[in-house]
Amino acid sequence: MSPNETLFVESTSRVRKESVVSSMDLEIWDFPGHLDLDDPSFDAEEVFSGSTALVFVIDAQDDYLEALQRLYTTVTRAHKVNPDISFEVLIHKVDGLSDDHKIETQRDIHQRISDELADAQLDNIHLSFYLTSIYDHSIYEAISKVIQKLIKQLATFENLMNILCSNSGVEKAFLFDIMSKVYIATDSSPVDMQSYELCSDMIDVIFDVSSIYGPAQDAPVSPVSPNPGNGEGHAVIKLNNGMVLYLREVNSYLSLVCLLREDNFEKQGLIDYNFRCFQEGILDVFNLRKFGAGALKDKYPQCNGVGGFHAS
Repeated sequence: MSPNETLFVESTSRVRKESVVSSMDLEIWDFPGHLDLDDPSFDAEEVFSGSTALVFVIDAQDDYLEALQRLYTTVTRAHKVNPDISFEVLIHKVDGLSDDHKIETQRDIHQRISDELADAQLDNIHLSFYLTSIYDHSIYEAISKVIQKLIKQLATFENLMNILCSNSGVEKAFLFDIMSKVYIATDSSPVDMQSYELCSDMIDVIFDVSSIYGPAQDAPVSPVSPNPGNGEGHAVIKLNNGMVLYLREVNSYLSLVCLLREDNFEKQGLIDYNFRCFQEGILDVFNLRKFGAGALKDKYPQCNGVGGFHAS
């Protein structure tokens, strides 16, 4: 959905529960902003006891004092029911603010809610804050970080990607959920927004091209492969600055997007071999329950369950 199309999306008027079937199976509860948590019909135990993350959205272009009071009430209520829940605050619609105003707004919101929690002797509650907008990649970046906190195997994914990058000459790599453009893992090097935007935009390019040259409308569609889920889909985009974007399908939900120098891409055979090892490791982690953690460590003793890569 493009940003302009969101103008026609109706505001949430009632509690809605949506199931998301993707690389991670999620259940999302969408609550209206005017929800009264003190309403007897609201069952906080049912809502919060099984939740792993609570995402609260604040309109940065509006007077947010009332929203902060709702945030405080929601956080304290949820924490009382489930102390393990993570709290994520999206300071949204910052596209209309200057850079200085964005920073000041985030600082003010952070300070106000922190003071309220401290006054209630609840300063052990940690909140994460993100500046977001639908007109750039910040919303995808924020949701990616929220999702990563829910992945218990995140450290293993990061190890896999570090090994792949170091042995294949890859500058930066992202493991994307291709339908949402959320990345569930990346290597340990700092995330440069320009690199992230390039890799994310590549998925849009592949979708656009596949919609023209892909299978018939009534056939199963995978944006990177004519045979969805077989792990054979790939795409290459060479940039005019000597860099290469390389996309490889991991399964029907996930794709690896890498940014590397054109000189390093000359060893594509090595990169493809290392990707196969990476793909096998990722799929083994997702299938961990089928053969247990001990079997995974026996299979990949080098790095807590990952290994087998070759360097040039």
